[in-house]
Order: sequence, then structure tokens, then C-alpha cells
Amino acid sequence: MSTLPRCPQCNSEYTYEDGAQFVCPECAHEWPRVAAAAEETARVWRDAHGNVLQDGDSVTVIKDLKVKGSSAVVKVGTKVRNIRLVDGDHDIDCKIDGIGAMQLKTEFVKKA
Repeated sequence: MSTLPRCPQCNSEYTYEDGAQFVCPECAHEWPRVAAAAEETARVWRDAHGNVLQDGDSVTVIKDLKVKGSSAVVKVGTKVRNIRLVDGDHDIDCKIDGIGAMQLKTEFVKKA
């Protein structure tokens, strides 16, 4: 099985490498290898149920979460609006009413 990407124009599986680009022998389409690598590495964040998350979405907490360094708890059903997705250990930067700025993991939220 070839690890080369399919042609983005005609979806042919017979692509080949030619220097710094890929070439499709069926439709003669050429595209840079860098663009193909960028498509493969694009990160997609998903909630606990598999829904795709985007910046600005609203999410709901699905589990009681203890706030580190405090006696406060983020309760189940707490709605968080206008999230920002970031790379790292915790995927979501947000502000929660009554608690303040927080970082959450996507595995503990669902899209609202």
C-alpha cells in the first residue's frame, strides 16, 4: 500500500514524487509536498462525544471538576461560552462565571 497522498483534483491513487512535489499521471496535476504535509498535520479537537470543536464554541462540562489549588468545584452542566482551543496538556482556555480563567481538557466537555 502506497503512503503517498491521492491526487486532490481527480482522487487518483497513482501519484508519484518528483523532487519537491507530487504529480498525478492521470490528470497531470502537480502540487507541493509541503502543502500535503500541512494537511496531514492539521489538528482537530473533538469533545467527549466526538463532535468537532472550534474557537468560539460553547461547551457544557460533563463531570464535576475540582479546581486545583482551591476548594471550588466546576459542577456538571456548567456552560462555558466562547472557548479558545490551544495545543498542550489542556486543550481549552476559557473563563467560567464565578471561578475565572480556566484550562479544560476536551474529554470532559460536550458541545452545547
